[in-house]
Amino acid sequence: MTFTLALFEAKDWNLKIAFIFPGQGSQYPGMGREFAQSFPAARKVFEAADAALGFAISKLCFEGPAEQLQLTAHTQPAILTVSAAAAAVLHEQGVNPDFVAGHSLGEYSALVAAGAISLTDAIQLVHKRGKYMQEAVPVGQGAMAVVLGLDVAVLDEICAEAAQGEVVSPANLNSPGQIVIAGAANAVARASEMAKSRGAKRVLPLNVSAPFHCALMKPAQDRLSVDLDATLIRDPRAPLVSNVSAQVVTSASAIREGLKQQVTARVRWEESIRRLRAEGVGLFVEVGPGKVLSGLLRQIDREAQCLRVEDAATLGEVTTRVSMGG
Repeated sequence: MTFTLALFEAKDWNLKIAFIFPGQGSQYPGMGREFAQSFPAARKVFEAADAALGFAISKLCFEGPAEQLQLTAHTQPAILTVSAAAAAVLHEQGVNPDFVAGHSLGEYSALVAAGAISLTDAIQLVHKRGKYMQEAVPVGQGAMAVVLGLDVAVLDEICAEAAQGEVVSPANLNSPGQIVIAGAANAVARASEMAKSRGAKRVLPLNVSAPFHCALMKPAQDRLSVDLDATLIRDPRAPLVSNVSAQVVTSASAIREGLKQQVTARVRWEESIRRLRAEGVGLFVEVGPGKVLSGLLRQIDREAQCLRVEDAATLGEVTTRVSMGG
């Protein structure tokens, strides 16, 4: 690591840091603007993203409008760009991760930070990924809902019963008692009602444009797989904990396969955090817009330290904590 190890050792802090990167849903107009204004490293990331896409994703991040920012084909490259800009500034400040992980879309941000995929390639991939996902299921025919208070075994049973020939399944295993289901709109509605009747604390429909991480995304998976096969992927500088396996991944071939599977597979986020803890991670830094992952981390493991970086103030908190040794 690039910071003072002696201070960590003197305070008995765990040396390992994980950067964790948010996924879709963390976007908001104005994100990344202060970073781009204050740090040349961040500004270069936004300029590169604009060039890669052929339109000003930076303007959409900084100014909105929210309706355009919420379109999946815009949301995905926008969040990745802000996250990559924040990671570039952290690197410039001498703060680098021992491990990386990202929630769904955030896995691409993690791989950019780890040097496994170039920023330009990642921006173009997630732009296509968002487009393919949006086009896989006509608007209104798919749905997602967050279920609070049931475990995955119970939800697997509920979804199997509620499917009735349609698709519905757990999609995001976020934290103890927080699981997102996805699938055909009618099947998700049936599963939601069944979950309530079987003891769920709450079931909340999500305002999403497509049912991510379920079998309905197979057309998107097939299209994206072609693009991934044509993309240069390197072994990461920092190991990745994969969404699909919740295991440590260190090879380009495993990364490529995981990104393919990820489109239809469930996001095993709780298990991923527990894997990082088992690997000795003591400090998590949420890199990018919002604080969704920080909230999930508190639900998963209250012993873990978590900071976030999305502007100059939060950057200062991280660099101060690291320089003080924890």
